[in-house]
Amino acid sequence: MRLLGRNNSVNVKKVMWCAHELGLQLERADMGGPFGGLDSTEYQALNPNRLIPVLEDGELVVWESNAILRYLLATYGDGKLGSHSPASLARSDMWMDWVLSTLSGPFRDLFQNKVRKTEETRDHAAMARGLAVTGEKLAVVDHVLAEQEWLSGNEFAIGDIPMGCYAYGWFNMDIERPELPHLEAWYQRLTQRPGYQTHVMLPLT
Repeated sequence: MRLLGRNNSVNVKKVMWCAHELGLQLERADMGGPFGGLDSTEYQALNPNRLIPVLEDGELVVWESNAILRYLLATYGDGKLGSHSPASLARSDMWMDWVLSTLSGPFRDLFQNKVRKTEETRDHAAMARGLAVTGEKLAVVDHVLAEQEWLSGNEFAIGDIPMGCYAYGWFNMDIERPELPHLEAWYQRLTQRPGYQTHVMLPLT
């Protein structure tokens, strides 16, 4: 299997971390950002949206990071990451979709301006809104984690992976964060996982 995408992409991190948790050997090739390649005819044939990541597993091509996670779990899960339990999968689906629909937009406004733009090119209003809304949304996560150890339920599962990738950015940006003790305790548990250390805990760029 091969994954196309640069390692500092949150969506690439999701897939590489998931593969590590499943014990899969997944070759990664740099694409996108400074590496380019997304506008080529060859890449467009793989992903008409010209975005990363793209998974190649034999003749099968899968794009959209959450779809890739679900494919890996369905094909190679073998009981891991909640694949043994429909209830765990349902809880995971809720959080995977929530991160995509609710958190990723404001987080992107914050991260792009704070980390990837210079002081001269930042949209400070968008950055401030992103910080405020991201904090509000993460308070929802904090409330849930006050009652359970993992977003997926009583065990770490695939539903913790997308949120975990965003949490690393949240806790490592130079920003003023609201106090969210249950979210922080969950994040600290993630930092003990070798796959998280290897594929998510990279310099923010």
